[in-house]
Amino acid sequence: MSRIAFNNNKGKWLIGIGEAAVFELQDASQLETANAFIVANRGATLFVAISYDLGKSLLNTQTKKANNSFPLLRIWRAEQVYEQQNDQLQLLEGEDTTDARDLAEACFTPSNEDLPKVNWKARESKETYLKHVSFLQDHIQQGNIYEINYCQEFYAENVIDFPTKAIYQALNALAAPPFSFFWENDQWKVVSASPERFFQLKGTHLLSQPIKGTAKRGSTIEEDEAIKHQLQTSSKERSENIMIVDLVRNDCSKIATKNSVSVDELCEIYTFPTVHQMISTVSCEVQPSVPFSDLIKALFPMGSMTGAPKKAAVQLAEDVESFSRGLYSGSVGYISPNGDIDLNVMIRSFIYNKATNYLSCAVGGAITQPALPENEYEECRIKVGKILSILGPCQW
Repeated sequence: MSRIAFNNNKGKWLIGIGEAAVFELQDASQLETANAFIVANRGATLFVAISYDLGKSLLNTQTKKANNSFPLLRIWRAEQVYEQQNDQLQLLEGEDTTDARDLAEACFTPSNEDLPKVNWKARESKETYLKHVSFLQDHIQQGNIYEINYCQEFYAENVIDFPTKAIYQALNALAAPPFSFFWENDQWKVVSASPERFFQLKGTHLLSQPIKGTAKRGSTIEEDEAIKHQLQTSSKERSENIMIVDLVRNDCSKIATKNSVSVDELCEIYTFPTVHQMISTVSCEVQPSVPFSDLIKALFPMGSMTGAPKKAAVQLAEDVESFSRGLYSGSVGYISPNGDIDLNVMIRSFIYNKATNYLSCAVGGAITQPALPENEYEECRIKVGKILSILGPCQW
């Protein structure tokens, strides 16, 4: 049974049970066909999962990596949609059956399942990571790119048991982010503690909130405030963030009405249970009823997961990264019955392929010219170390 549950960690859940209609895209040149499915199902909540591989295809990136079998785009209408708010579970769409309600209520009841113990492996060694960072900085020095998001994968094979809800609750307790969710169907189980919004569309108002800049939490109030101040004033972190803000502004301009692109927040510090993050907000107005495919073509893949300029950065990342990102650094979210859209950035996530018993957790970071390779490696450890430890030790 398919089940997806979004939790904003402010007392509200959106839950989809079952699949009444499904659209899957395997050819990026046919992206516009998604529009017909969305229009045909207008008035219902549609759940959306976008693979990073769609972005690579849209940018005509050359690749020799095998696709990890996740479709480029998946959109589905659930059989039942529930909303939980103020401890009240309400049916929004479909028939309120006992089985569906039980599955929905189980999303937020405590799990008594044991967490599996896995032995994480790094897809590449620290030495390889440092060598690749230096290689990418050479390209920055030559002017081929200004910034790049370079990612690495941690994985476990032959994982037989993956209790989605139990793992989700453990991860969410650690991070409690605003774009938290879990999803399971016949082939995939996904658990995410994403703190980042890709874009939100409300009516004709669109906003994107890229994250660039991460710092650990302090062990005391004084240390925590000092770390937060250091992040806020870091010229390196601010330059990384501002470069991506410029990229997002340019992406938005492709679909924005004249003179409507604005930067509402620049390099603001948001605090989460495990990290401080530097977040900016870019917004614009779009024409009414802009097709979904136009939004994706203009904005995807998101700048915070690519670098700048986007196409060159994506190609370089494809050349040096040792794994196929798939759903990682893609996006998951939903289209509301009135056409509003809210999509996250797929980071801080476990992605489990039931067909192959393969479990993946990837992490990335922005590489710029002033970056110190050792520091970038340590930042990756800060981002993903506690997440990995939920399920087992990692061979760093």
